[in-house]
Amino acid sequence: MPIYAYQCSACGHEMEALQKMSDTPLTECPACNTASLTKRVTAAAFRLGGGGWYETDFKSGNKKNLAGNDTSSSVSKVD
Repeated sequence: MPIYAYQCSACGHEMEALQKMSDTPLTECPACNTASLTKRVTAAAFRLGGGGWYETDFKSGNKKNLAGNDTSSSVSKVD
């Protein structure tokens, strides 16, 4: 289940709630008891790293852009 962040527009109270995706969004603020809660946009709390993801498995040929395996360089070399 995802964790949703909420903020009250009336009193500024911030909270997080563990809810199903199918649950209706919360509206009542537990701090001031008004129907002023709104969902906040937050970043995902995980990162797909290492082998076995799109970057390593589904790209083909020269399209792979792996760390340390970069064949093109935007920095010019000085002799």
